[in-house]
Amino acid sequence: MLLAGEVGKPHGLAGEVYVVVISDDPQRFAPGAHLSRDDGSILTVATSRAHGDRFLVRFEGIDSREATMALRGPLYVPATDARALDEDEFWHDDLIGCTVVTASGDELGVVEMVIAGPAQDLLQVETPNGRRLVPVVKEIVTNVDPEGKRIVVDPPEGLFD
Repeated sequence: MLLAGEVGKPHGLAGEVYVVVISDDPQRFAPGAHLSRDDGSILTVATSRAHGDRFLVRFEGIDSREATMALRGPLYVPATDARALDEDEFWHDDLIGCTVVTASGDELGVVEMVIAGPAQDLLQVETPNGRRLVPVVKEIVTNVDPEGKRIVVDPPEGLFD
């Protein structure tokens, strides 16, 4: 399952809730979309609209503030519903555990996590010298092979010292 969003607090009295959208698929919260909860139950989107940096969503069968109180928590979609990636795109989960190396093959560390950023993502790499944050830009990250669990970098001087 892929995390699509997080249901927050209720909005108003008619069953709407705030949802922090994590998915980059614009249709993920369109009316008729199905989302799974931790308990395996399925919610169907009745209406949704942008509201600041979140969405206001009403689910079918949820029509009161009281009913929305039980909805708080993560929403998922099956991994088979993931959108197709462009050539230079990768799922964050596919990068975790990849070995980071230089073009000459020197091992620098292992990706612990990917931190989403407004301008670019950052690879958090555990190295013998501690954690390093590597900006995911073409000038630094020159090759990504998630199947081979290997990322080639051309780091600026001092990044891995």
